Amino acid sequence: VQLQASGGGLVQPGGSLRLACAVSGEIFSISNMGWYRQAPGKQRELVAAITRGGVISYEDAVKGRFTISRDNAKNTVYLQMNSLKAEDTAVYYCNARTYVSTYWGQGTLVTVSS
Repeated sequence: VQLQASGGGLVQPGGSLRLACAVSGEIFSISNMGWYRQAPGKQRELVAAITRGGVISYEDAVKGRFTISRDNAKNTVYLQMNSLKAEDTAVYYCNARTYVSTYWGQGTLVTVSS
């Protein structure tokens, strides 16, 4: 499984960004997909996840602001981020899990600053 993340950048507080994670390889083996983030000096944390069956979960800090979705035809998972705050600044990573392995994409930097 290969993951290619894109969509990061600099945005002002209150703004929006959409991250995309293109998935290739043994897609059929994936059971869960998620977005993690790691801010400077902090541990990597799960932001949002979606299971193969479509069950979605969010970290409390992003509920109501972030939306995870997927386009099966494009083999892509998205993270729509609205009402961004300075504390959302981090490197965001796409993650895929099978029953035996975990895969990571390269990070994409999101900077929220005026």
